[in-house]
Amino acid sequence: MNARALPDPFVPVRSSEEDKPMKTAKFPARPTWVALGAALLLAGCNMNPVKITPDEVAQRVKNDQAQMYKDQQPFHGQISYADALARALKYNLDYRLKMMETTMAQGLLDVSAMDMLPKLVAEAGYNSRSNDSGGTSVGIQDGIVSLRPSTSETRQHYYGRATLSWNALDFGISYYRAKQAGDEVNIAEERRRKILQNIVQDVRSAYWRALGAQRLLNEADALTGRMQDALAKSREAEGAGVLPPVQSLSYQRSLLDAMSLVNAKRQEMQLAKSELAALMTLPPGSDFTLVESNEDVLSPAPIDVDKLELYALTNRPELREEDYQARISQFEAKKQIAALFPSLNVYAGGRYDSNSYLYNASWADSGLLMSMDLIRLASIPAIKRTNEARQNTDEARRQALAMAVITQVRVSVERYKLAVVDQELAAESSRVDQRLSSVSRAGAENRLESELESLRTDSRALVSRFQLASAYAATQAAYGRLLNTVGVDLLPDTVASTDIPTLAKAIDASLVDGEKNVFLQPLALQTTTRPVSVRVLDLPRGIGAAPVRGAVERIVGRNDLASGQGPDALVLSLSFQTLPSKGTARAQWHVTLSDPSGRQLISQNYVSYLPSETNERSLSAFAEAAALSVIGDVRRAARETATVAQKS
Repeated sequence: MNARALPDPFVPVRSSEEDKPMKTAKFPARPTWVALGAALLLAGCNMNPVKITPDEVAQRVKNDQAQMYKDQQPFHGQISYADALARALKYNLDYRLKMMETTMAQGLLDVSAMDMLPKLVAEAGYNSRSNDSGGTSVGIQDGIVSLRPSTSETRQHYYGRATLSWNALDFGISYYRAKQAGDEVNIAEERRRKILQNIVQDVRSAYWRALGAQRLLNEADALTGRMQDALAKSREAEGAGVLPPVQSLSYQRSLLDAMSLVNAKRQEMQLAKSELAALMTLPPGSDFTLVESNEDVLSPAPIDVDKLELYALTNRPELREEDYQARISQFEAKKQIAALFPSLNVYAGGRYDSNSYLYNASWADSGLLMSMDLIRLASIPAIKRTNEARQNTDEARRQALAMAVITQVRVSVERYKLAVVDQELAAESSRVDQRLSSVSRAGAENRLESELESLRTDSRALVSRFQLASAYAATQAAYGRLLNTVGVDLLPDTVASTDIPTLAKAIDASLVDGEKNVFLQPLALQTTTRPVSVRVLDLPRGIGAAPVRGAVERIVGRNDLASGQGPDALVLSLSFQTLPSKGTARAQWHVTLSDPSGRQLISQNYVSYLPSETNERSLSAFAEAAALSVIGDVRRAARETATVAQKS
């Protein structure tokens, strides 16, 4: 049997009726596209590093400087503690960065929520080829060509489609991802709280150090000028032979040591003003003064430390962040389990094609598709082990952090106790040095050695006051650190307005509420004191009352009491009396303190020796020493009577 020759299936076979040439489209020339592609290829091969130009750097610096201080409310020279906190919280760049991170996290949450919606995909395109697409049919058993070669697609055509689809598996995974994004927003909020608390603590420390430097700066400058004059006199006395060289050089050395100590203390505290300006993001060179305020009575250290530990474990931002991180881990475990479920995809959409050979150029289609990766089921044990390990790690990290928080609470309480003791010692040392300075000036005569000794005691008294201001700032810092350790928020949840005065009032109110959770009596409630009116009586003939009274009022002001003549003022009276003595002149001040009703609160005599020549200077220094001997009792009485009057 002869095998029948089969025609080549790839050779077109035409019938006599259809033996006509097919229309072919001319392939368009594309020299422009080729040239453009070559140009892009050559441009992409150029990978030489390009340095930033100096002009670009200068422009960036200019823009940064403009943005750092943009839209700041002007200040009028006087800044209170509440104003400083309000400015720091509103304009501090670190805080603004955390606010931006919170906003970004909120934006990511919105994006994750959109992922749960069905997908509506629109697609359009253009297709072109150089020849016709088509084919022929060949019998499977005999290999005979049954159809002539044909095409059902034009060489160039446009198409478009819009498909609405929803995948159950993608929805579930997107749901858990959105939950995680929500907790990321909460974590960003807790980090913002922590930055806020740290800024408040830094502002508290810098503000009180800067205020202490502001109070003492003028006195330090005046004392430095006196010391420089005394150095010049000492050198002159040494050259003239008035004093032995050893004694003169010894005094010069003592004065230089005192000057160095005063300058060191002044510079140490003056830097706090620059720190405060940086925290408030004030432009460099901004000149401002801090509002004078009386130093607060120190709150007693907390007694119920267990309560503070519980409060800290509840409110610390770091622990709350760990809570949210644990929830993120839980959602991650659920997301991994959900990924093992079958994927159910439902879709429907409309389509259009400009192909002229199609019977229907536009149509709609829909369908349902289910798929599942069976190999991934083998990873279930590994997923469970990983999730358990993640959960155990989160718990261990949270417990370690909780132990660190408890330790911080106890350490901060002890630090506050020590800071209170240090301040009390510094206050007592300052009062002793001030009295020593007053006594030295009261007994100083016109001899050079007496003047130098008076300068030494004055410098020591000023250094003690610097140390007292530094100790008070350290106590305030320890107070703020304790509030920070337990996680007290000093910014209310809602503020009526973001202008500085409104924000400062809101911070004051929130500060009091936060402190009540830690201390028995908030620091902000203890600032009320009665003013003190000074009277000087029975002065010797030829001695004016104004200089002596002014010296005592300076002592009152230096010890955080206000001078005043109002109806609620306490009256501090100093009556001068000369005492009989053999040879050496002795005198006393009879010091009394009375309330507005005339009731005597303090009565004390201060006895001392007088120099051979009694003048306004020596008598003023004598009065200062007498006032300093009772100033601690005066401060207590001024606060106690003010508290009683406030309650009534």
